[in-house]
Amino acid sequence: MTTRFALGPRETASLDTAGLREHFLIENIFTPGAIELTYTHYDRMLVGGAMPTEVALPLPNPASLKAQYFLERRELGALNVGGPGHIVVDDTSYELGYQDCLYIGKGSQQVEFRSLEAANPAKFYLLSAPAHKEYPTARRTQAEATPVEMGALETANQRTIYKYIFSEGLPSCQLVMGLTQLKEGSVWNTMPAHVHDRRMEAYLYFNLPPGQRVLHLLGEPQETRPLWVSTEQAILSPPWSIHTGCGTSAYAFIWGMAGENLEYTDMDPVALADLR
Repeated sequence: MTTRFALGPRETASLDTAGLREHFLIENIFTPGAIELTYTHYDRMLVGGAMPTEVALPLPNPASLKAQYFLERRELGALNVGGPGHIVVDDTSYELGYQDCLYIGKGSQQVEFRSLEAANPAKFYLLSAPAHKEYPTARRTQAEATPVEMGALETANQRTIYKYIFSEGLPSCQLVMGLTQLKEGSVWNTMPAHVHDRRMEAYLYFNLPPGQRVLHLLGEPQETRPLWVSTEQAILSPPWSIHTGCGTSAYAFIWGMAGENLEYTDMDPVALADLR
């Protein structure tokens, strides 16, 4: 597990491209036969990926968590963007197909990730936040997710938002998690942009065709900074930062938040004319 420390807007504005990528871009999420984890000091969110192949992958317990087991004081969301798989939680198995999600509550002691086919492995994108209350482990398929249609083709941001872990869906202590799929011909996400100072956010971009990229924008509204992102790479977004992107083709991304509240609509919009 690697660690990312929190930066403020003044320090971020002074970074060059290499510095921006070092602090805010997670380049390796899925490694065959391994679990990758990144601990960020933005709301103590943990971002990672599990890609089991021939053998099951147990959720590790990094020593730096100072816990008896990973979920002693945490909750976990897992969303599958690969082949079919299973997550076994304390001897109960949950099957997850493509774009299905599992919430795993605080106090779950044994978690194991499995693929049904090694040649077509599952890719479980993981988000974990501190938790002070136990909520039941539960699955939500994409068909059961709450879809919201947003944007328009005329503004190149027509998209469908699927909500999984949120106040009216799978209950959690502070984790919020969902998925957005852009329509063909649309390339902008989260536009008009916004900030939400009460919680941080993490993005996983995926479903980008080979050779295509997303130009992700972060920073204060009057001090934006660009990052070029490949498919299956993740972005850390501080609470004070905008988070929006424009792709060279349509794509999808998983969004996840942790912080002070669970309200999906808690955001402060930024007018396009105010962006710099």
